[in-house]
Amino acid sequence: MTPVLPHSPGDFFGASVVELGQRLRNGQLTSVALTHAALESIERLNPVINAFVHVNAEGALAQAVLADAALAAGQDAGPLHGIPVSIKDNIDTFDMPTTYGSAHFAEHQPLEDALCVRRLRDAGAVILGKTLTHEFAYGPTGDRSLQGASKNPWDTTRMTGGSSAGSAAAVASGMVPLALGTDTGGSIRIPTGLCGAVGFKPGFDVVPMQGIFPLSKTLDHVGPIANSAEDAALVFAAISAPSGLNPLGSQPFNAQPFKSEHAPRVAWIDVHAFGAADPVVTQTIYRFAETFFKQPLERLQGFDRVMPGLRKAMAAIQRAEAYEVHNERVADNPQLFDPEVLERLQMSAEVRGWEYIHAMKARDALMAHMAAVFEEVDLLLMPTLPLTAPALEQREVKLGGEAVSVREAVLSLTSAWNLTGLPAINIPAGQVNGLPVGLQVVAAKGRDVQLLDQLRELERQAWRHPPGDARLRGE
Repeated sequence: MTPVLPHSPGDFFGASVVELGQRLRNGQLTSVALTHAALESIERLNPVINAFVHVNAEGALAQAVLADAALAAGQDAGPLHGIPVSIKDNIDTFDMPTTYGSAHFAEHQPLEDALCVRRLRDAGAVILGKTLTHEFAYGPTGDRSLQGASKNPWDTTRMTGGSSAGSAAAVASGMVPLALGTDTGGSIRIPTGLCGAVGFKPGFDVVPMQGIFPLSKTLDHVGPIANSAEDAALVFAAISAPSGLNPLGSQPFNAQPFKSEHAPRVAWIDVHAFGAADPVVTQTIYRFAETFFKQPLERLQGFDRVMPGLRKAMAAIQRAEAYEVHNERVADNPQLFDPEVLERLQMSAEVRGWEYIHAMKARDALMAHMAAVFEEVDLLLMPTLPLTAPALEQREVKLGGEAVSVREAVLSLTSAWNLTGLPAINIPAGQVNGLPVGLQVVAAKGRDVQLLDQLRELERQAWRHPPGDARLRGE
């Protein structure tokens, strides 16, 4: 049974971009109709969820008119042609304000698009609006921003997670079918895990970060948020290849199902090596993974030996690099920061040079360790988060009988894959007490396309008919 939001969802709730693209090309839909559907969904839901901080309705409709005219003239830019997409507010757009979620940039208007946005436009996407980010993307809760807090579509008293808070909430609630987010310690996978969407963090340096405000320059990634791995692959194909060229081969909206000669070798990582976890959440995700991958899960051992060094290295690198970006603002205008973000930046100033160098060496050792692991397996599986969405403003939670900070809990299972730069994705794995939980799938370095291909095939084997709005399906 398909889970149902507690309020009437947007028109793109669970919708398939592949299917929408087919209907655009056979004349049953237009880009203008899709854009109107998105704008109407945003008008109805955004006052409740606060996912969007700026909507360019006039500009989006103008883009949609051009997209329809191009298709009518036989000019097809690819599978994203005419599809509405939202952009996280730390990613520059020339035609909309980009505030980075901060009073420091409340009136900021970039002169040009980030390179990933330019590639989406080249691929025919309709760039619709900007979605809320935790201030400067420096927080995993999504409730510290110039524009307030995004709220979880499944329970608006709970947080979305962050920092790609608005992008995840916009897709999960059905306001748009696709969004871009960024991920430094889990900022795509955390909110998609808590809100029930697919969120893909590509490998490090696979998608260019040009035009995206940095948080931690050696940990930052940009990637797609969608309703399926198949749709995420469409966005990844556009933003990872110059001029929208598609590295996945034939256009996925008209592709035959991917077939692999062998089922992927998968292994399950015990979350307790990473920290405390809700056993019901973990068991729910484990059962989903066994069903989804159609095989028993080998349990991978040994992470308890590397985790202490991993946490220390991650903290030192992120803090040092974040403070390098913000030190002048901290010194000159501290009052413009959210107090919680300011406190974290002031703590970041304490990282010493030798600690940063030691952390980078530890990072190299961990990357070598992971390369050895992937000689034995193809994919690593684990929960994306060890809990369901905490309440808005909540800063401590009990897991396994111990009090844990919310920040520590939500980052505990995701940040390792930023430190190692490996491709990792969240896919919805059911619900616990009416709130989404997610399965995280991690692949070896350079295996981004293979990871998406394998999940696309597994989705096709298990997928139900998308529950998107009947008007968009022509019913």
